[in-house]
Amino acid sequence: MKLLFFSAVFMFCTVVCFGQKSLLSYDDIKYLLHNNLNQADTFLTAKGYVISKKDINNKNRKYTLTLQGHTYNNIAVRSDGKRLFIEIETDELDQYNLIRESISQYLDKNIVAEGVQSYTVKDLGNIYITVNDTVPYNPIRKDYDINIVPDKHITAYN
Repeated sequence: MKLLFFSAVFMFCTVVCFGQKSLLSYDDIKYLLHNNLNQADTFLTAKGYVISKKDINNKNRKYTLTLQGHTYNNIAVRSDGKRLFIEIETDELDQYNLIRESISQYLDKNIVAEGVQSYTVKDLGNIYITVNDTVPYNPIRKDYDINIVPDKHITAYN
């Protein structure tokens, strides 16, 4: 009986861990903000993302990942001086929940904008999340836009 219980727990843990391997977590975002674009390329391609657009002159990168269930993650990383700005566009509910649950305690109630959740994370920056209906309308699926604006003291290492 114990063996059956432990094997069920092990199977559940492996499914959960490998199921979210390609999704970005709070720690992944923190890592990206502290490192340059070349390290972002290496990190995101190791997670399974494909570089869809690379503009060297403007220091922009766009990455795409198609997930199971015909969902997607699109990540845009822009370098402005020594700061990196990240935008995540997804319709994967697990990606939204992974980020939202890790920053939910930092909800900024002073910023009031319709349809925008604003979070101010100490030593990271501001995170803005917008939830919209998909086109064509699907009651189960939503589009999530997550914008990460780093604090002015957060700079990318070269």
